[in-house]
Formats: sequence, C-alpha cells, structure tokens
Amino acid sequence: MGHLGEFELLMLLAIAQLEDNAYGVTIRDRLESETSRTVTLGGIYKTLGRLEGKGLIDVTIAPPTGERGGRRKKLYRPTAAGVTAIRTSLADLGRLTRGLKHGSVLP
Repeated sequence: MGHLGEFELLMLLAIAQLEDNAYGVTIRDRLESETSRTVTLGGIYKTLGRLEGKGLIDVTIAPPTGERGGRRKKLYRPTAAGVTAIRTSLADLGRLTRGLKHGSVLP
C-alpha cells in the first residue's frame, strides 16, 4: 500500500464515521462540518475513484429511492486495507506530534 495524502485520510475517516450512509453528498457534508475545508462534489468523486483504485474502499449500489427520483446511489466502505491505512496514518501522526511543545505548532 502506498502512502495516503491528507485529503485521502480525511475522506477515509469520514467514510468510516458515516458507516452505512457514506455516499458523495454525506461525505462532503461531513468533511465540511468537521474540518476547515470547503469541498466540491467533483473533488469528492475524484478522490473516491482514487481510493477505490488503491483498494482502500468498496463500493455498493443501493436500491433506487423515491427521494432521489428513482436514482441509485453508490455507498462506500473502507476495506481491510483501508482500515489498515487509516490506523497507520494516525499512528504516524501520533508519533510525529509527540515531541512538539504546546505553543509551538500545537494549540
């Protein structure tokens, strides 16, 4: 597995938090409510394609619903490799922040 970019990690975390309700709009809404980012759906879908290509997420197609005009939506879940990537990235960040003093770059 390659390294995750910052946005890829944020996307995987949002997908993991949303569990069975992770699709483009909910992922964007979670990222915008929990981070300092403004995110376009185009950026979401481009990154979802990249994560799927890396084998870090699985995609399933939900049955059509009336509220979506009969359209289906793609639901995303982290794969085992995706969970490992999240854990590895968070452990790396934890180790890198251990020696930092409050007031330097940490609040």
